[in-house]
Formats: sequence, structure tokens, C-alpha cells
Amino acid sequence: MERVYSVSQVNSYIKNMFTQDFLLSKISVSGEVSNCKYHTSGHIYFSLKDQHGAITCVMFAGQRKGLAFPMKDGQRVVIHGNVNVYERDGRYQLYAKEIRLEGRGLLYEKFEALKKELEEMGMFAREYKQPIPNHIKTLGIVTASTGAAIQDIINISYRRNPYIQLILYPALVQGEGAAASIVKGIKTLDEYGVDTMIVGRGGGSIEDLWAFNEEIVARAIFDCKTPIISAVGHETDTTIADFVSDLRAPTPSAAAELAVDDFRAFLDRMDEYNRRMKVSLSNKIEFYKNLYDRYEMKIKFLSPENMIREKRQYLMDREDQLERLMTQSIQKSRHQLQIYIEKIEGLSPLTKLNQGYSFVSDDSGKAITDIESVSVGSTIHVALSNGNLETTVNSKEKVKRFD
Repeated sequence: MERVYSVSQVNSYIKNMFTQDFLLSKISVSGEVSNCKYHTSGHIYFSLKDQHGAITCVMFAGQRKGLAFPMKDGQRVVIHGNVNVYERDGRYQLYAKEIRLEGRGLLYEKFEALKKELEEMGMFAREYKQPIPNHIKTLGIVTASTGAAIQDIINISYRRNPYIQLILYPALVQGEGAAASIVKGIKTLDEYGVDTMIVGRGGGSIEDLWAFNEEIVARAIFDCKTPIISAVGHETDTTIADFVSDLRAPTPSAAAELAVDDFRAFLDRMDEYNRRMKVSLSNKIEFYKNLYDRYEMKIKFLSPENMIREKRQYLMDREDQLERLMTQSIQKSRHQLQIYIEKIEGLSPLTKLNQGYSFVSDDSGKAITDIESVSVGSTIHVALSNGNLETTVNSKEKVKRFD
């Protein structure tokens, strides 16, 4: 009887065959990249093709550390990985673990290897970077004697500071012997004693710029006592010299601007500093003048003569105040005395007598206030305001009073 298999069984069987094949489990394949797509998940999907065929490829996000450059269509690459079957769709594909550029990629890998080695040695560390002086008198230049790079540096340097001295070491910057020539130029200018040095050239391919990726050039820059500005290629070009130098400029023109201070701007700053100094000095003089005036006034105020005058004036003011208080007190006492006099006068017997009243007493001088104490025929005395009377009681009559 014929045996029938399911699709998944067939795919699983084929996948197992691929897995057991030693050649396919670890293989390197070269070709041209096409249909390259970066997925949001981090995976990279693309095809690898040659003149006669193509194979589907994928590099998972977890393997991206094996990719040292951005992939794009048309690149010639060598892929290290394994070929296996995607069981769900029943198709095989190349699973990439490492991708490197072919041909030019070898130089790139060499560049990355040296860069990693020198970085681990600390040659790129910030603490070893020397500061670029703000104002220099001599600028050393290690580059080719012809070409746009040296002309740009000369033009910009003299435009910014016509008094600067430029010292050129005409080095080979490309081809055989270029690295040794650059190293000799750096050492020569360092011994000469320039203030700052520019090492570089114009742009080009990685092959053209390779002399600045050599280890001997990197070590010469690192060991140089003179601050070095690297200016290799265009803004997008990067070399080992850029990482190890004290400052990297994107172009030779930019290097000249970084190395040479603008003399006119310097003069403008000096004028501004002079103006600020005059204003500050004027303000200081005015401040201390006002301070002197205050101290002078304070000394005058605290002088013995002034203190005596102040005390004398104080005593005079107190004397006037005392006189006013004494006058007020006397007036108040007089007013109070007048009130007491009026009260005393109101209570005085003489006042009563002057009003028509009299004082009646017996022979002993005792006041007679009750009719019962007097008998008919007795002698009584009457005191008036202007004299005394002696009289005899002829009769008496008791009057009933109603209170």
C-alpha cells in the first residue's frame, strides 16, 4: 500500500537532512546583496546572488554584532553562517552569523582590528589628549606639498592671522613609503618646536587614505609632544589618525580654523576688554570716592569737636525742655492752689459772716447751737464780720423745724 506523508512531515525530514549535513552547518558564501530590508524587530532580510543564482538570507538581531557596517544593495560580501530549512514554508535559506565586505572589506576589517587594539591600549583615551593652544606663532604642517589641502591651510591661516609662521614638511601621503614619510615629518616638526601641528591630506578612497591607518603613524602621533590636529579626507572620512590625535578636524580647512586664532577677532576682543577695563576702573574709582565721602562724613560726625557740639546742643535742648516742664508744672500747681483757695474760702467762717451770718457763744466762748442751752436773762455774745456784741436774752421761743 502506498504511504502518504503530510507536508509538515516532509518539511521536517528535509530540515533534518540539512541539519545533519556538516558542510551546510558551517559555510561561507560570497555574492552580491539585493533586496536588503532592515525589519523593525532588528532582523535583516536580504538575498545573495551571483550571475547564475540567488539564495534567501536572514541575519537575526542577536547576530548583529557580527556586522560592522550598514548593509545596502549592490555590496559584495562574504557571509559566514549555516543553511537550513524554514519548516513552515518548506524553503531553505542562509542564516548569517557574520558578514564582511569582500575586497575592500578586508581593509575595513584590518582597520577595525587595529582600531580595537589601539583603543584597548588606551591610545584614544581623553586623558592623553593635549589642549590646542589658543594663540600660536608657528604652525607645522605634515602633508603633500601640492594639492588642495595645503593651499586651503595656507589661505585660511593667513586670512585669519597674517603674522603666523607656517612650516611645511612635504610628506608622501599615499602609496608605498607614505606611512614612514608621515612619521618622519611628525618627528621632525616636533623636534623643531612648532606650537601646533596639522597632519592630513585631501579626501579619497580607503586605499588612498590607508597610510593614516598604519600603526606606526598612530604611535608617532601619540608620542608627539606637540599638539596635533588630524585633517584627513573629507568630513565623512575617518582614520586611525583621527582617533589618536589630540583633535580631529573634518577637513584641512577646518583644521586651519581650529589651529589659527582669528587675529582681527583677537584685536576686537582686546578693544572690548580695554573698554570693559575702563568702565570697570571708572566704576571702581566712583565707588571708592563715594566710600571716601562716607568715611569723611563719619569721621566728622565722630570727631571730639562734633561730639562736644552735639552734646552741647543736646544739653541746650534738655535745658529748654526742663524750663518748659518747670513752667508747666508751676502753672499746674498755681491752678491747683487757686482751686484749693476757692475751696478754703468757701469753708471759711469769715466768708459766712460777710454774708450776714453771725457766731453766737456763751460767756465761756462755747458756741450756742440749741435754744435749750440758753436761759432768759443770761448774757450771750454775738460775733459779726466787723465786731462783737454782748447782749442779754430777754425771751426765747422754740421754733419747730421740718427737715
